[in-house]
Amino acid sequence: MSSFNALGLSQAMQTNLAQLGYERPTPVQAEALPPVLAGRDVIAMARTGSGKTAAFGIGLIERLKPRRFAVQGLVLCPTRELADQVAKALRALARARHNVKVLTLCGGVAIGPQIGSLSHGAHLVVGTPGRVQDHLRKGTLTLDHLSTLVLDEADRMLDMGFSESIEDILGQTPAQRQTLLFSATWPPEIRKLSEGYQREPVDIRVAETEPKPDIEELFYELEPGQQTDALAAVLSERQPSACIAFCTTKKQCDDVAGDLSARGFEALALHGDLEQKERDSVLVRFANGSATVLVATDVAARGLDIQGLPLVVNVEPARDAEVHTHRIGRTGRAGEAGHAITFCTPKQGHRLTLLEQRRGTELSWGETESLLAIADRPVTPAMRTLAIAGGRKNKVRPGDILGALTGDAGLPGSAVGKIDLFDFECFVAIEAELARQALRRLETGRIKGRNFRVRLV
Repeated sequence: MSSFNALGLSQAMQTNLAQLGYERPTPVQAEALPPVLAGRDVIAMARTGSGKTAAFGIGLIERLKPRRFAVQGLVLCPTRELADQVAKALRALARARHNVKVLTLCGGVAIGPQIGSLSHGAHLVVGTPGRVQDHLRKGTLTLDHLSTLVLDEADRMLDMGFSESIEDILGQTPAQRQTLLFSATWPPEIRKLSEGYQREPVDIRVAETEPKPDIEELFYELEPGQQTDALAAVLSERQPSACIAFCTTKKQCDDVAGDLSARGFEALALHGDLEQKERDSVLVRFANGSATVLVATDVAARGLDIQGLPLVVNVEPARDAEVHTHRIGRTGRAGEAGHAITFCTPKQGHRLTLLEQRRGTELSWGETESLLAIADRPVTPAMRTLAIAGGRKNKVRPGDILGALTGDAGLPGSAVGKIDLFDFECFVAIEAELARQALRRLETGRIKGRNFRVRLV
């Protein structure tokens, strides 16, 4: 399908899609949208970045009845980051209709403001299973008028232990509803979920049409306990601007990140035990170039969209070939060359034997002794992050921050990087050598005529 016009969308939606830069449907959109628009249940195998959000989002908006001020669409996501991305995309698509309200309900933040927002009503809710359950228990969210339920990245939600929560939520939705299930993989648990809660779903499997990413892979056999030394050696040798290092457990994330930091590397841990404020800070600093290494679990890293990632390291082999492919697929995107390194102890060798059998090609192994002989040479991040104690709720906008930095603080615009605005805080990336100058100027200056507390993160 070469055009959205062929889908019978409203003229307002077609105009909006053109303004948003949607030129033609992606394969998953072309196959999923006709049954979604017709009200059919759909199960779609679709990887991250395939355009799946618009595949269900356009249908949600087009089938909405804005005058009925009740929750008509619910999208469940595994993480807050993915929920925020989906909600942002839905709000953009909803410009085609008048007064469509989209709410995000996720854990890790205060529930009170969410209750207040729900009391004013919403058409679409995007949330994580646990927090949606909380609101259903409190009676602050009702799904009596729900017409469409979307399970986004359903395989990850089940991996994260949300199975009971999902079944509980499904049990509180009308029997006559449309259920859309999007998943990157097709394990038995997903098949069971579909069989139990979908009615004659249209099954969509989109063949990969994009060229395979250009990823150079290398494997190293290590003795237990050598992983951090090997990771430091890889970072020192390759000097990547950014790297995600995948670990199996939360403790391993903390241990590896702590050890790297003690050796002078700018490393941050990302896992499910972090408070949301800590998680926001970690992700902001990694994405804006203030930290070069993100040490993460698979679950914590799901849904992250980090652009320009030159290196991925598996501190331990992934539990199966699909997870391995998903991990290394974060590098080598958008036509850029990527590199993936995997460490393996003798006891973990069976995982890589299975990977080799599945691929039908031999793995390429590096020389461990030579790698471990490399001396530490930490990468110096290009940026540092300033945290400003003012955000959206304080009526602060990115333009106000940029104006204060390039005006009163006297910084060139080229020295200011990514600006991330939250409700009561703002993070701004500054070129490392100018960060302290910016801090001093903002400490004594004003933003939008007011004084805000500023600190270097």
